[in-house]
Amino acid sequence: MMRCPFCNCEESKVTDSRYAAEPNAIRRRRECLKCLRRFTTFETIDLTIQVQKRDGTFEDYQQEKLIRGLDAACRHTHMSHDRVRALAYKITADLMESQRREITTTEIGEIVMSHLQAMDTVAYIRFACVYRRFKDVGELMDAIQQANPEESRDEALKERDNYHAIKEE
Repeated sequence: MMRCPFCNCEESKVTDSRYAAEPNAIRRRRECLKCLRRFTTFETIDLTIQVQKRDGTFEDYQQEKLIRGLDAACRHTHMSHDRVRALAYKITADLMESQRREITTTEIGEIVMSHLQAMDTVAYIRFACVYRRFKDVGELMDAIQQANPEESRDEALKERDNYHAIKEE
């Protein structure tokens, strides 16, 4: 029940409904059946997902946190802020659509990395460095080769050929 903000009555009728500017929200114009005053309510769908962090604690999924992490990984790449936000919205929509109530940070990280790997190699590597917490350069090199195996193989062959050409001089 929606209480009237003027007289606290629980009975009202909806006089008008419209979609709100934000997704999954509806703006409703209501009229109190007791005092006849009108007021507006915004109704949103409660689709909260609990995220299990590495230390085992839980917190609500926050799309803004995802956007901040993506922004950091995509800074100074060809990925615009609008593209980062669109990716965050897509990931959030996919999570909501899956109707899961809980997800781990590991699963979210893997989802983000799969998208970044297809979109921008540099952003993928930056995100992977923070997410996977590389312990040495070897782990970083493995991630780079996994990011774009064809390109990495070609670069390695070029480097080898350059090395031999310099050595022969």
